[in-house]
Amino acid sequence: MKPLQYPGLINKNFTPFHPIELAQWTESIVADGNKRRYTHFYCTGVYGGISTGYTVGCCLRCVFCWVGLDRDFPFDSGNYYTPDEAFERLIRNAQKSRVRNLRISGGEPTLCREHLLPLLRLTSETGYTFILETNGILFGHDETYVKELKNIKNVHIRVSLKAGNGKGFEQRTGAQKEFFMLPFQAIENLKKHNLRYHVACMSDARLMSQDERKELLKHLSEITYDGYLEEERCDPYDTTIIRLEKAGYKLF
Repeated sequence: MKPLQYPGLINKNFTPFHPIELAQWTESIVADGNKRRYTHFYCTGVYGGISTGYTVGCCLRCVFCWVGLDRDFPFDSGNYYTPDEAFERLIRNAQKSRVRNLRISGGEPTLCREHLLPLLRLTSETGYTFILETNGILFGHDETYVKELKNIKNVHIRVSLKAGNGKGFEQRTGAQKEFFMLPFQAIENLKKHNLRYHVACMSDARLMSQDERKELLKHLSEITYDGYLEEERCDPYDTTIIRLEKAGYKLF
């Protein structure tokens, strides 16, 4: 059952939410058929240069997240774009900046499946690589979603783990600890279907203890992941500081 109020910034006394239900609720706010809300399109230097579409809406409330507050309050943010319209803007900016990578960021890219899959199919027929960043919640929940990526070329998936155990997951994402293993299941699904991917984790020692990090590595070992692990550090973006302080963390 949905909470009475849409989950925004989490605080010390928050009530953990059901991330699949929040994904569905968020889609009802930011999607209209195959259209999804974007606030802007730009190029940035990460991944050696990448053309990015900034979307609205996520199914987690990570306290270390850098994106704008439209993640938490998506109701009136952005404008709707079809997959073709988003593709055209991504390609135009890539050509202008002479970069070879594309992505959508800001919100969780795997929300709005009816938008993402056509967009990926459009980019698969180009020479560009689409870097699909995800928290893994929906890919872990629904293996058929992963299977639909099998025949789409030029996609590399980056699965971002948020915690090493259920307690850390609930505290730092706001989602119920029972769903902690979904991102690990996503990795298993990606491996099963021979998709290109790597794993990242927010293992900053100021947020994750060494014992919890060991738990995370143990889980990866149990699912026989032995590829590149991209370990992230929490940076002091303005919105990150707001989220951390609201949740009771003092990192900066």
